[in-house]
Amino acid sequence: MLPNNRDRTDQSQRWKFFQLFGLARRNPLVISRWVLRWVVVGTVCGLFAGLYWNILELLLHQLEKFTGVSLLIVMPIAGLIIGLVIHFLGNPGEIAVIVDNIHFRGGRLDAGKNPSMILASLVSIAAGGSAGPEAPLVQVTGSFGTWVGDRLRLQGEDLRSMSLAAMAAGFTALFGAPLGGAMFALEILHHQHIVEYYEALMPAIVASCASYLVFAFITRLGIAPTWHFPQYTLDNIDDFALAILFGIIGAIAAWIFMAIFRGCHRLLAMLPGPIYIRTTIAGLGLGTIAVFLPLTRYFGHEELESVLSSNFPAVFLLVLALGKMASISITVTGGWRGGFIIPLFFTGACIGKAVAILIPGLNPALAMICTMAAINAAVTRTPISTTLLLSKLTNFTPFTPILFASLIGFFLAPKAPLIASQLKTQQSLEEILE
Repeated sequence: MLPNNRDRTDQSQRWKFFQLFGLARRNPLVISRWVLRWVVVGTVCGLFAGLYWNILELLLHQLEKFTGVSLLIVMPIAGLIIGLVIHFLGNPGEIAVIVDNIHFRGGRLDAGKNPSMILASLVSIAAGGSAGPEAPLVQVTGSFGTWVGDRLRLQGEDLRSMSLAAMAAGFTALFGAPLGGAMFALEILHHQHIVEYYEALMPAIVASCASYLVFAFITRLGIAPTWHFPQYTLDNIDDFALAILFGIIGAIAAWIFMAIFRGCHRLLAMLPGPIYIRTTIAGLGLGTIAVFLPLTRYFGHEELESVLSSNFPAVFLLVLALGKMASISITVTGGWRGGFIIPLFFTGACIGKAVAILIPGLNPALAMICTMAAINAAVTRTPISTTLLLSKLTNFTPFTPILFASLIGFFLAPKAPLIASQLKTQQSLEEILE
């Protein structure tokens, strides 16, 4: 049996859809109170995300001035600072820790790790690590949801749902996709796409909408598409076959990425001594790659636009994709903090554009977006939210091809997921069914 299994006898504060709306007919104030709580949580998470983003932008503008061989000094120093922060303030953990806490600690996320996560991730991202802000935002906002739940004396599924709603709000703030962010918060928890915590879907959506509005008001981001892809219209059924083909290509890329990731993990895990030695050496590795392939630096938010607007040859794009895979792997396994969703999108875009160049007549937008979807769905096991996110980020209106590619990537992914705690969850569930 799963630890912390939900108490089926405690129905005092459960908000399954049929119960919630049935209760609302008798007492509208009950549903209003819950919605207000979700809105408040989402609003605070949006405020934090806006503050985090503004601080990150200030640091980025200072550190992006360093280029070329100077990175061989700047990035190891940044790695040393990251390691010292983790050494003295504690290890903030990674997404696998969040997944474990949701499943096995009743959805309780530790706010004590937030100072380390905030400082380490700001330096990691601003210095040029191949990791984005989604992981720190999810960790910090999720722990705020736990704090709110404790203040309201919530327990069981109520507390877990509040944490998930806050996680969704943090994720949505960055990507500007409330529905995609809400789905991601639930989908990332599972290996075989068994959405156990469906009760948290409505809280996650409401909190995400509130967070999105606040973050967009502060930063003016997330209103228009993030990336400007070439125009595409779905007028040929053959495009679904192409979407499946790109899904296969994206899945192969995911296999390659995961092999590189695990190789880097084994190598860096062999380093003796405290964490700051590993983070410093990782910084040297990242700086070396960035000297030869400058577009591998940073998490790809702006660099992907360069790939779209430039006429790079196919061979260079494939080399750039491999370099980005190595940069992501060194960043995460080297102890730098951040998420790898946008870096994976960047990798998929490079591969998709290279394929479109090598095979004349293919629509480059379809090739890039479908490959982006497949590689991310294969690595993170999130085909539905990946489809929703990319549709919003790219303004790719006919999202059905993206869905096809995402599902292909998901089903062709390696059996052992990159986020190991997803597999633990599936194994525990299989034990129950047996």
